Amino acid sequence: MVRVVGVDPGTKSFDFCGLEDLNVFYEKSIPSKIIAEKPDILLEALKEAEPLDMVAGPSGYGLPLIGLDDLTNEHVSLMVLVRKEDEKIPVLVGLAEVVRHLKQSNLKVYFLPGVIHLPTVPEHRKFNTIDMGTADKLCCAALAIHDYSSRYKVPYEECTFILVEVGFGYNAIIAIESGKVVDGIGGTRAGIGFLTSGAWDGEVVYLAGKISKTDLFKGGVKSIVGEEAIMPEDFPERAKRDRRVALAWEAFMEGIEKCVWSMRAIVKKPQAVMLSGRLSKVPGIYEELEKRLSAIAPVDKVQGLAKYVKEAAQGAALIADGLAGGRMRELVEHMEIRRSHGTVLDYIYVGNVKEKHILKRDEFYA
Repeated sequence: MVRVVGVDPGTKSFDFCGLEDLNVFYEKSIPSKIIAEKPDILLEALKEAEPLDMVAGPSGYGLPLIGLDDLTNEHVSLMVLVRKEDEKIPVLVGLAEVVRHLKQSNLKVYFLPGVIHLPTVPEHRKFNTIDMGTADKLCCAALAIHDYSSRYKVPYEECTFILVEVGFGYNAIIAIESGKVVDGIGGTRAGIGFLTSGAWDGEVVYLAGKISKTDLFKGGVKSIVGEEAIMPEDFPERAKRDRRVALAWEAFMEGIEKCVWSMRAIVKKPQAVMLSGRLSKVPGIYEELEKRLSAIAPVDKVQGLAKYVKEAAQGAALIADGLAGGRMRELVEHMEIRRSHGTVLDYIYVGNVKEKHILKRDEFYA
């Protein structure tokens, strides 16, 4: 009987999902800000769930499947993709420090790939791209494939749909053909998110000059509305009576709609558009997306396994189960996760990005 935990290092919270023979035995959510302040809390959370056969660790932008013992400083750099001057951003500090603390444990931890690392994504779709979907978005895709296959009693080979992950900070659109991830539009390339501006206009980048990592957390709904306090649960009702919020609502919704339509060039006959993520649980947001996206394919919601923690943590736990030889090993093999390879910087043909941002240091980020 396999006992595992999957970890999702989200923008708002780190979530933990424990599975024993695919039954949920552990759920925990800790604000990312708290993890950044006290990274050892993550290790404490994992110890609560012991004994464990495996942990799918917080993987950031993702790595080719790699165990904790083989992790180097360069790998950590590729997880967080941050320049020296931006190292103190809380979310990034939390992720890097957590990995350093995990190094001091005796846990069996594996770090998972992002969409760009998968051999199932044709190479020509990867050019000049990093964010095709971070590791947590790939975990959401794993959960969605398992969910669709289980509920509709079809083999993985018959799971063809478009996944829309609507998170607190970022949205992502993942194309799934015959149970394999074949393309993705990650949060920094998609339309406007609740926090992020989404895809940047090249001329805006040029005029902005040297942008910081924090700029990737801005420009979305909160920035447009101009209210830091606005929350996703307020969004639908506020959009009905506040012109500025209504404009942000239309930009948000239309951005998702355009990305999903663009995936029809990849997935010719989707069986469904599957929705997941925190914002998809807000009734007004789900209803609007269902109305807009039903012209593409029937809209469905990823059901998941757990009551409280996010889909990414659940998907990470499923992958951990498969890697540990549990009931999800067929899913892991079908998605070709073990065959992941390369780095997120391999396909960039502008500037000297790879040379500038592979950082080699004597210690992990502090």
